[in-house]
Amino acid sequence: MKTVAVILGTRPEAIKLAPLIRELRAHRDALQTEVVFSGQHLHLVRPILEFFQIEVQRSLDLMQPDQTLAALTARAMSAFAAVFAELQPAVIVVQGDTTTAMCAALAAFYQKISVAHLEAGLRTNARYSPFPEEINRRIISQIAGLHWAPTARAAAALRRENLPLLPGRIVVTGNTGIDALFDGLARIRALPPDDADCQRASDHRRSHPEAAIVLITGHRRENFGEPFRQFCDAIKETAARYPEALFIYPVHPNPNVREPVSRFLAALPNVLLTEPKNYPAFLRLLDLSDIILTDSGGVQEEAPALGKPVLVTRFHTERPEGIATGHVTLIGPERTAILEHLGRLLDRHRAGQRGLPPAFPYGDGHAAPRCVASLLDREVAEFAG
Repeated sequence: MKTVAVILGTRPEAIKLAPLIRELRAHRDALQTEVVFSGQHLHLVRPILEFFQIEVQRSLDLMQPDQTLAALTARAMSAFAAVFAELQPAVIVVQGDTTTAMCAALAAFYQKISVAHLEAGLRTNARYSPFPEEINRRIISQIAGLHWAPTARAAAALRRENLPLLPGRIVVTGNTGIDALFDGLARIRALPPDDADCQRASDHRRSHPEAAIVLITGHRRENFGEPFRQFCDAIKETAARYPEALFIYPVHPNPNVREPVSRFLAALPNVLLTEPKNYPAFLRLLDLSDIILTDSGGVQEEAPALGKPVLVTRFHTERPEGIATGHVTLIGPERTAILEHLGRLLDRHRAGQRGLPPAFPYGDGHAAPRCVASLLDREVAEFAG
């Protein structure tokens, strides 16, 4: 029996790997699945694992307050090397573009362990946007022997790079984030989470049915400093212009985010600043919202499936498929752009032009079975190639 080590460390990784872990564990006759948690987002990940009923076999607890990328990378490399030497997996699975994923892939390469990459092939072709994720995923692509691309466009990006791969090693699967979304929505609609902020949003919807709810996320490293101050100032001015709207912002714990958010937004009556939400509560807010302002990658994928317009406060996106559907608009973090685009959507909402038809550029909710089928179809030993 072959051992598959699934590596996760951050909230998005936990969400997108949960459907794959459950699918892998449905094939216990062929595969032994070991989940390794780096602890990169220690307190944000555990509630997600509980929600999806995922058990972790190894916890590395790498998280440190306000840690640097260099320090995290050094600790992660050493920790993964020790874990892989003990587990001797036939293959490891990493997701996306985090420091956890890059370090695990490189540590596996050093021990000649095969790597499968979930959500492979995303590219902005701008090395510092997103930072450090664009380079992280390019490093993983050079190492991985099996690439699970979420879309045909992502697969085409990998083929253009002429990676030294055996035939059939790039597989278009859809995005497991949509698998998790459908599963999670069914659960929270049947039993809404017990969360005071979700209740406030729900009450606002009932008492002000024509008023917009704007869901905000923002945490990207490349936006720290002046771009983030402009982002907060634009939200402050927009909230004053549209007092009937409710702006909900689950605030990332990084002090580079918390300080300007508190300074600009804490005193506004129609801006609700919350602690980071666990996955069920965030899904509930996503479901209740009318407009989304974000720099998140995962939200760009989830919102089109719910018919939500999304404004992305980045200069580049590795997920252009949502732009093609008309659900996602790339606007950057600058104050004037946010005021213009967010104001336009709020004006449309005031005029009764609300919502968009759902679109599914990132998959149909069956990505995890496709991933596991491709893993079982070929000898894992070939991946190291």
